[in-house]
Amino acid sequence: QVQLVESGGGVVQAGGSLRLSCAASGRTFSGYVMAWFRQAPGKGREFVAASDWRRNPYYADSGKGRFTISRDVAGNTIHLQMNNLKPENTAVYYCAAALLAAGSAQIMGAGSYHYWGQGTQVTVSS
Repeated sequence: QVQLVESGGGVVQAGGSLRLSCAASGRTFSGYVMAWFRQAPGKGREFVAASDWRRNPYYADSGKGRFTISRDVAGNTIHLQMNNLKPENTAVYYCAAALLAAGSAQIMGAGSYHYWGQGTQVTVSS
């Protein structure tokens, strides 16, 4: 019954922007870390950004200054604002959730998460 549903992906020119959203349902997620990962063909699942239960943000170096994660007060919805997109950002973006401590080094590891969405495709053309 737990579901994470992503939306907002699409095709955009380099330098453009997209805003991804993830709505989680089926349980309360107030104590959970919610995160974004991405995966390009032939590559592993890569950490992008996360928000813990205190709504502290975490970012991969590749997205700092361009990507912003936000989380609603209820804790079950996150967004990823992506600005100045680059072709290397092309990937399937996945929403994930896990019961992790704030500040844990596990936040950036895909293996730490047990709830996943189906993903949304982001394509950045040059």
